[in-house]
Amino acid sequence: MFGANGFFWRSESGGSGTTPAPAGEPRRPRIGLALGGGAARGWAHIGVVRALTEAGLVPDIIAGTSIGAVVGGCYAAGALDELERFARGLTRRRVFGLLDLNFAGSGLISGNRLSKLLGTRLGDLTVEGLRPRFACVATELGTGHEIWLSRGPLVEALRASYALPGIFQPVRVGGRWLVDGALVNPVPVTVARAMGAEFVIAVNLQSDVFGRGTVVQNHGGELPEAAPSGDETMPAAVPDARHVLRRQLIGRQNGPPGISAVMIEAFNIIQDRIARSRLAGDPPDVTIGPKVGTLGLFDFHRAGEAIDIGYESARRATPEIAEVLAGLA
Repeated sequence: MFGANGFFWRSESGGSGTTPAPAGEPRRPRIGLALGGGAARGWAHIGVVRALTEAGLVPDIIAGTSIGAVVGGCYAAGALDELERFARGLTRRRVFGLLDLNFAGSGLISGNRLSKLLGTRLGDLTVEGLRPRFACVATELGTGHEIWLSRGPLVEALRASYALPGIFQPVRVGGRWLVDGALVNPVPVTVARAMGAEFVIAVNLQSDVFGRGTVVQNHGGELPEAAPSGDETMPAAVPDARHVLRRQLIGRQNGPPGISAVMIEAFNIIQDRIARSRLAGDPPDVTIGPKVGTLGLFDFHRAGEAIDIGYESARRATPEIAEVLAGLA
């Protein structure tokens, strides 16, 4: 229910519906939460949401990109508990088991197993039916258009938002082929504001990655060692297909990175550059930057660490946020 000034209070339970502020109490601005991309580091969003809601800072509007879309969408759907249990239960073996490899398509992973997993909980939910209001960002192939998915099947929207090019197959939504939204809007502050948020809290998972974007001058590598001749270049044994596949995807220690590692790291560099520019042009009111730089982009099995880091980062920020909101009421 809206008050005379257009603001409303939401209940702290995170469920659907809104509740007006009691008579005589000030009304706060609508809070928007912008959850950015970051692959496995994105599990930190779960901890951030936990800390904010515990402090009574329940978002009225959520905008998410990539893994931020998954966490934000599950929270808006009332499925954050299930998502956290799933994330904390991941092991290296379980992560690899979820990757349905597909070398005949337009991505190394078809994504059907992950989609089915999301579907078991989110079912036939639609984006427009969620409360708090939710939207996620995707990128259209070919045109590069920034697509805001604010209606239609929720699972389909989430798949499109995290469809990392080259890793996951593009998703066709409304006649458009869509891929990861971090290509155009890694931390979707603009989306939250356009949806009506008057106070935006952004969660930027790139904030503690120092040294990116610098220039290294006059760099030259050492001359390569001469390659062994004859049969010395042949491996002692031919590894089985599963080991070859794992090495191609992930790489090997002290060797060149695997295919997917190269793709994700390159994508992460692009995402970092774009995020800096977008946030400078339209800064949020508050930025929470969990220190997740020590977690690898593939470390989905370290969800517990990421969630705890996110929780502590947001918990430290809540007094400042509450103070600013009190001044705006």
